[in-house]
Amino acid sequence: MKRHTLRTEESRWQAVLDRDPQADGAFVFAVQTTGIFCRPSCRARHALRQNVQFFPDAQAALAAGFRPCKRCQPDKQAPQQQRVEKVAQACRLLEQETPVTLDELARQVGISPFHLHRLFKATTGMTPKAWQQAWRARRLRESLARGETVIESVLAAGFPDSSTYYRAADAALGMTARQYRRGGEDAVIHFATGSSEIGRCLVAESERGVCAVLLGDSESELLAELQQVFPRAQLQSGDAAFQERVNLVIASLNNQHHPLMLPLDIRGTAFQQQVWQALRAIPPGETRSYRQVAASIGKPNAVRAVAGACAANKLAILIPCHRVVREDGALSGYRWGVALKALLLRRESSHEES
Repeated sequence: MKRHTLRTEESRWQAVLDRDPQADGAFVFAVQTTGIFCRPSCRARHALRQNVQFFPDAQAALAAGFRPCKRCQPDKQAPQQQRVEKVAQACRLLEQETPVTLDELARQVGISPFHLHRLFKATTGMTPKAWQQAWRARRLRESLARGETVIESVLAAGFPDSSTYYRAADAALGMTARQYRRGGEDAVIHFATGSSEIGRCLVAESERGVCAVLLGDSESELLAELQQVFPRAQLQSGDAAFQERVNLVIASLNNQHHPLMLPLDIRGTAFQQQVWQALRAIPPGETRSYRQVAASIGKPNAVRAVAGACAANKLAILIPCHRVVREDGALSGYRWGVALKALLLRRESSHEES
């Protein structure tokens, strides 16, 4: 259940009946006959509806004279939030130049290596090792963008030596360090346009996979945006074989249940990739707030940064940033227009209902 749907007492009572863990943190409910308040997900026996009162948080229930339930402990941090903070702590430990082993990371966080690995991947969509590699890639990009030499940038990013970096160069940048430093110069991007159910689209592909899916009203507009995304790359019109791959992308755009079997070339900072992984985990027909996405990746205060990562998304619909809405459920900005965002959400909702 989405939090923005819990504004009425009827929806909150339904969440209590469902013992919905997604509603935890949105409100608490108190039972007037016992004087106790609980989380929505509490497993205790349900009270009668006429004896239940809702409060926005534990502090409000305490101020009204109710006592916290000893079973669900609504006055303490939710178990899910505790897990998120464990992952956030692990992320901070990984973001340093000296490599951290899984055993050392688990010791500092205070849980077993097995549980940390499983929890970290479930929360971020990445393993701890992949997270640290992505962080190194971001440091490398920043250093190269400042004009530092490749060797200086490689060492500053935490790679122990240049040979270690070059073995992981593709994963780090999607191109060589020198190409990245020159704004993608000499990188070859093939592209083609086509028509989908939602209008004209452009699909671009690097040697590593689909690197952009852009939406627009005309081919000239789409090509101009592609040139802006890859200003110094060699843009080449795709051949007949490439057009067949474009048709696969369009089929996926037309039907969210039609999986895209082509590889994606997702280029971005470690944080952006983390957000994009979280977006891909949102099921069709559902939405999340920017705050919920930030919490899901272990950085609850990074709401504006999450919005920035959504705006930087170059893979329309394949990375479904249109499923992120404001806290109150209202639609906010979308790279390809709020009207299209509303259309996509209506389309997905109707597909799920049918």
